[in-house]
Amino acid sequence: MNWKRYFWPVVGIAAVIFSLLLLWHELRGISLDDVWDGISAIPARGWLLAALCSVIAYASLAGYDHIALLHIGKRVSWLFVTLCSFTTYALSHNIGGSVFSGAVIRYRAYGTRGLTGQDVGILVAICWITFVLSSVLVGGFVLVFEPEIIDRFSGAPHHGLAIIAGIALLMLVGAYIFGSWLHLNPLKIAGLQVHYPALPIVARQLLIGPIELLAAAAIIFFALPAAHNPGYFVVLGVFLVSFSIAQISHAPGGLGVFEVVFLAGLSDMDPVGVLAALLVFRLFYLIVPLILGLGIVLFFERSQFGRT
Repeated sequence: MNWKRYFWPVVGIAAVIFSLLLLWHELRGISLDDVWDGISAIPARGWLLAALCSVIAYASLAGYDHIALLHIGKRVSWLFVTLCSFTTYALSHNIGGSVFSGAVIRYRAYGTRGLTGQDVGILVAICWITFVLSSVLVGGFVLVFEPEIIDRFSGAPHHGLAIIAGIALLMLVGAYIFGSWLHLNPLKIAGLQVHYPALPIVARQLLIGPIELLAAAAIIFFALPAAHNPGYFVVLGVFLVSFSIAQISHAPGGLGVFEVVFLAGLSDMDPVGVLAALLVFRLFYLIVPLILGLGIVLFFERSQFGRT
């Protein structure tokens, strides 16, 4: 069934092409000079806070791996885990299909520290669960306390449904916590049996995961212009929708997809200012980490070659 190997890459490329066409249609009246002026208008304080938030976001992502290793009972040096996690997310965010690409990178790295394929599989599953759990938790709070967020994408008020959906999401998080407390049967994910994490580990998931999402959204918030800025909570909600759709699309780096959805969510703002903020996000959250991650990979492979 060779077609399965190419299905998601083809979907991702198609999503990029379609989204870029939509993006071109949306921004066809904006010149490169306009975009440069929008970037130049970002104050030094905005740049500094955006950079700081990117550091916090990637530090929280490193916590994903630390939590997973604590769950499976494997000891790996703190520095190695942090560098491995940073490199994994720096590359997988740009490549797309973060679960699968991240699994390959982690297997290569953690295999040198004695982890088996099954260990890495469970580690990846726990990291994925942490991300989904965090997205559901933060999304639930956004829908409950800012139900108007749904209006930005639907074009019609559905506040009651938004609040009900938010409560349902929070109840899912509560069910996960309850399942951990009851020590229910293991979850079966892609042939792996993943036991419910202990409550102390669940507490770490519910703390570290949301911090990453809050910090990532703050990168854009601090780079946005003050005019017609809807506030951080709305930006957070738009970010969650945009980032989730970009992940589902399997587009490399969410290219085009992320921008189209975000511009739709902040349609009442100057598109030049929004686009400038999104470019800052790509710089700090994708491009700079990618460059650093490639350097870490080259250093790691060179050290492994030297040992061999």
